[in-house]
Parts: sequence; structure tokens; C-alpha cells
Amino acid sequence: MTVLKAFRLEKTLVNRLSKIAKESHRSEKYYVQEALAQYLQEHEDACIAKERFDDPKTKFISSKEMRRRLGL
Repeated sequence: MTVLKAFRLEKTLVNRLSKIAKESHRSEKYYVQEALAQYLQEHEDACIAKERFDDPKTKFISSKEMRRRLGL
């Protein structure tokens, strides 16, 4: 199911979006959806990492130990 959303974007972003869509023969919608999905995933990952970092029960290991465990 899709939902209609309306946003105001800076003209420079709109121009860049239009250009890449035309050059690639893909829709502007495709690029907006892909960019937003990627941004949200990275933001969610960063939030999880921060929660783990702030958790006093989290154990940290050195990069040297990680390489040893991975057999590198």
C-alpha cells in the first residue's frame, strides 16, 4: 500500500534529482524511495549502536582481539 506525502525540497535537490532520473531512465520516485530507505536504515543502525555503547553491560574488545578471534 502506498501513501501520498508532499514535501517541499530545495531547488538544487530537485534539479539534481531530475537530472539523475533522466540520465538513468528511472523515476524520481525511485530515487526518493531508495535514498529515504537507505537513510532510515543507517539512522536505525546508529541508534542501535548508541544504545549498545551506552549499555553498561556491553563488553568491548580490542581490534587486536577481534582479529585474533577472526583468525586474521
